[in-house]
Order: sequence, then C-alpha cells, then structure tokens
Amino acid sequence: MTKKYNRTLVTSALPYANGPVHIGHLAGVYVPADIYVRYLRLKGEEVIHIGGSDEHGVPITIRAKKEGVTPQDIVDKYHEIIKKSFEEFGISFDIYSRTSSDIHKKTASDFFLKLYNNGDFEEKTSEQYYDEDAQMFLADRYIMGECPHCGNPNAYGDQCESCGTSLSPTDLKNPRSTISGSAPVMRETKHWYLPLDKHESWLRQWILEDHKEWKSNVYGQCKSWLDMGLQPRAVSRDLDWGVPIPLPDATGKVLYVWFDAPIGYISNTIELLPDSWEKWWKGEDTKLIHFIGKDNIVFHCIVFPAMLKAEGSFILPENVPSNEFLNLEGDKISTSRNWAVWLHEYLEDFPGQQDILRYVLTANAPETKDNDFTWRDFQARNNNELVAILGNFINRALVLTQKYFDNKVPQLNELTDYDKETLKEFADVKNVVETHLNTYRFRDALKEAMNLARIGNKYLADTEPWKVVKTDMARVETILHIALQITANLAIAFEPFLPFSAKKIREFINMEKFSWDQLGRIDLLPVGHPLNQSDLLFAKIEDETIEKQIQKLLDTKKANEASVEIKVAPQKENVAFDDFAKLDLRVGKVLECTKVPKADKLLQFLIDDGMGKRTIISGIAAWYKPEVLVGKQVCFIANLEPRKLKGVESQGMILSVENSDGSLSLIQPTTEVNPGSQIG
Repeated sequence: MTKKYNRTLVTSALPYANGPVHIGHLAGVYVPADIYVRYLRLKGEEVIHIGGSDEHGVPITIRAKKEGVTPQDIVDKYHEIIKKSFEEFGISFDIYSRTSSDIHKKTASDFFLKLYNNGDFEEKTSEQYYDEDAQMFLADRYIMGECPHCGNPNAYGDQCESCGTSLSPTDLKNPRSTISGSAPVMRETKHWYLPLDKHESWLRQWILEDHKEWKSNVYGQCKSWLDMGLQPRAVSRDLDWGVPIPLPDATGKVLYVWFDAPIGYISNTIELLPDSWEKWWKGEDTKLIHFIGKDNIVFHCIVFPAMLKAEGSFILPENVPSNEFLNLEGDKISTSRNWAVWLHEYLEDFPGQQDILRYVLTANAPETKDNDFTWRDFQARNNNELVAILGNFINRALVLTQKYFDNKVPQLNELTDYDKETLKEFADVKNVVETHLNTYRFRDALKEAMNLARIGNKYLADTEPWKVVKTDMARVETILHIALQITANLAIAFEPFLPFSAKKIREFINMEKFSWDQLGRIDLLPVGHPLNQSDLLFAKIEDETIEKQIQKLLDTKKANEASVEIKVAPQKENVAFDDFAKLDLRVGKVLECTKVPKADKLLQFLIDDGMGKRTIISGIAAWYKPEVLVGKQVCFIANLEPRKLKGVESQGMILSVENSDGSLSLIQPTTEVNPGSQIG
C-alpha cells in the first residue's frame, strides 16, 4: 500500500562554489527539482525546496592558492554568482544558503558528536604524507610524482590523468608537494571512519527490495556498489579549511566534505525554519526527495542514508531521481576547458529568454542516459515548438478575440461533436501529465503539456473561425470560447516548466493565479471576462544568433588546442638489454570488454593470450567504447606482476601511446596475428 505523506521536503544537490554554474547543472538537477516543486505548490501541497552552496574541500583551497586569495574569498564570490543565476532562471528555492555559515558549522559538529558519542565511528591511525616545509598533511591532490604505470612525471596522488589509473599517494615515484615543491615524509595521523560495511545488510533490503521503483540508472549504480561490498569511509581529513572536528585531540582536522555537505540540507532547513525544522526531517509523514546528478548517487543513496540511520532520529529519502550527464555539441562539458554554456553568459546573450533554455533542457533531459545539447536543436525547438505551436495558438486565440469580441470572453453556444471530442481530449491531458510528474518523468510530462497546445492549434485550424465569422457569429463565439479555455489551461500546464511564460499568459487573460486541480476544466474564464492586451509569447531565433554561439564554442576549442603544448616526454635512463629482455611482450585478442564500476576511466578486458584467458585493467575508457574493442587485437605485457585495481586483479598491462593532447591510442598490430604471438 502506498504510504500517505502530509508534506514533501525537496533538496537539490549543493553546487561546488569554486566556479559558476552551467547548463549541465541546470539540466541534471535544478530544473527537474524546480518543476517538481512548482507542481506540488500548484496542487496546494505543503512543500519546501532546500538548496545552497557546497563551500568546503580541497578544490576550493587549490583555487584560492592559485588566485592568491583566501578560500573564503573564493566561496563568497561564487556563492553570489551561483545564487543570482538560480534566481534569474526561476529556480524557486525556499532558501539558498551555504555550508560556511555558522548554523551549518554547529549543525555538522553536533551531528558528528552524536555519532561519535554513540560509538558509530571507527578510529584508525595511519601514515600519510606530510610537508615539513609547509607544516601540513597533504591531501592527495597536493601530491605529484611519477606514475608507476605510464611514467607520467606529473601524476596526482589520487589519479594519473595521463593513463587514467586510480592511484594512492604512496604509489607515486619521487613524490613532491605541490605546496612547497619539497619531498614529503610519512607521518602518523588519526582519522575517524564511518563503517559502511556494518550498514550493508539493511541498505540492501532498503534499496534493492524496498525501492525497486527507483530509476534504473540509480538502482543499478546502488546495486553495483552493494554487490562489490561496502568499506569504511573516513569522515575527517587533515586540512585547515572546513568544519573543525569538535574533539580536543583533533587540531588541524576537519570534516571530510562528503560528510559535511549533505548535512547542509539540514542546516539550511534549520536556518529557514528554526522552530519547526524537525517535522521536515524527523516526521514520518514527511516525504524526502533528493534531486542530484549521477556523480552523487552513492552519497545520497548509500552514504547519507547510513549517516541518518546511525544518528537515529531522521527520516530516509523516499526517492532520489538522479539524472545522467548532459554533453555539449557532442563533447563532455568541461569547466577547466571552458567547454560549457554558462548561465550568467546565456542571460547576457538571451535576455528575458530563460524559459527557452528551461524548455530545451527539459525536452532533452538526460533522465536515464547521457544526452546532448546543441545550438541547432535549441533554435529548432524554439522556432518549431515554442513559437509555431504554443505561441502561435495563444496569439491566434487572443488576437481573434480582440478583433471580433472587444477583448472579452464570448459566450458558449451549442457544441458540435467535434467540439465535444476536442474538450474530451484536452481534459484527458491532466491525468497523463500528472502521472509523469509523480514519477519524475519530466521530459514526458512536458511533451504532454505541449500536446495540449497542439490540440488547440488543430482545433483552430480545423474550425477556421476567421472564415466562419462571415456566416455564423454564434459558431465563432463557441470556437473562441473553447480556444480561450484551452489558453487558460495552458497557463496551468506550463507553470511548472515555463514559469515566466505562464505568468505572461495569465497576464494576457487577466487571471492572477490558478490551481492544478483546475487543469482540464472548461469554465476557467467566465463569459464576459475582460482580457488584457497581448503580445507574442516567443520570438523566432535567427540563424545569425545561433552562428554566434557556435562560433564562440569553436573559438574556445581553438584556444584549447593552441594552449596544448606539443611536447615529447624526456627519455628515461638507459636500461641494460638483459633487463629489457625480461619483458614478455605479446599480442592478445579481446574477448570481452566492460567498464569498471565506480571508475570512469578504467576498462576491464578479458584477453585470449594464446595460452588461455587473462584479465587486464586499462585506463583508456575516456577514449574507447568497450563494445568497439571486442574482437580487436592489442599488445600487452604478459609477465607484469599482477596488481589489484578497484578490487579486480589485473594480470598485465595493455600498451598504448599518449598523444600530445593527452589522449591515448592503443598499440595494435597492422595485420592479424595469432593470439600469444611475441613482440620482439
């Protein structure tokens, strides 16, 4: 039986405050969340929408160091930019706060202490790299050295960006601190861990059995994590920027950002509703919904629920409708390469046209798989759908009413069978749209809302009131009465999706507000109701405007290519021939190839090596699709000592060459040879 809820708490992922937000953020999280919240408000339900900036963590300290300012300067700057962008795009938060606030620091500290006093953490001492010159422990990204796999001299302590291999700082050869440049030393440090392994049993039941209705991409990623087995996860780290660990023996330690950030939902709710926040977070009659991108699934479906369960008094999320990623013109959005459509720049280039972008991003929403944004599609959807269908119908209905009936709603006379058929068709739209919205299928819901405009367009085209006016004014009254009722219905149907346009429609028809329950009714505008002067709802976007946006991206790509310095890696030290001869280089045939879970850059190969089968992990997922490699021949080192990567034993190394742009290309024989053939 479906559980009855009295209120809904909606959270949107906290964007990282080290840069502005782009269309990928909007499509993945914030437009879907806003659609859902606006829909619930239209229904008259009790709902709040919580958001804020994520302002702690190493990337912010790196950005601050690079710009020669403090971390607080960085988050102050970008928090305001992000907040303003959301406001201008109509993302209707009840509060948009931040994790550097005093309320958040207290809430996060109290949360930690509750778990600490309950004995929910494991305390571990380990050795970690320490910079004696800077007098600080080094986060993984503050350590660079030579990659043990490909020899890249500038690999980071968590990953080699050349070969894509996930690393630990201790894997690096000749490690150095990016702070001082000196060689770090190992020093003991103590941290606290959340034992996720102890939560695995109930998480399996709660997710895999109790929430099979979750979106397939969310359910599948959770199942993958659970099937691999959960491990304890550190909740603290050595850093001087963040929420300090509230213990006497924890000087220089802060809450790890993954633990700190989701508590921001709670602290922001406390800031909004200091006297009643607990009913939203602890009331069993509250439905909690997290809107996130796919990179946050594990934190909101596994880690944060484990934290809430350990604390003991909080409710758990009912659903986590995560979206996948949005690409831009066929390429991954990249903030470092400036390959993005930034929201604040869009508003400068398309002032007052927020709804066009909201419409296109919803129509192309990456709901279960990655999708692509192109400027040509943006133009086509505006011109062929918003202008030609929605805008055209509303403009026709209003202009004809102004022309024939002094801008007042005409009376409804005898209905024809076609009238009745049309009214029945648009009355049915409500249930369909509602079903899609209730199940977080916003792309389908938008399509059905647009179908209502299509019904209106077809109705006017078929009935031709501009011709009938010459012979039957009573018939024209009925046609335009129905057309105006459809117009009013469109103001309701599009309110969650296009709030600025819906407001304009209400202004045109002189109605201050509607409720969702009125959708589908044909008595929204009474006979004689005066309308206001109308204008075009949308304007055609010309080719020249789109060419400028495309050229801007081409210029960005050109600048990126020019900035890539073509360089040859320095030759390594000579080795004796006998040492080289120890390497067993062979050719193998790829039998199977799949992505490694939780490792975006790793592929797992099953190779026919001529003597049997072997598994090899390779960091080339960014440049090859696994299905393309099946059946291909590759070169590999056969006698490399086995090594575990992401829990999988890799029995060799597949050979590839690094191009000047950092991409990798497999080394393959030019003609097919027998698997197991030696390279000499």
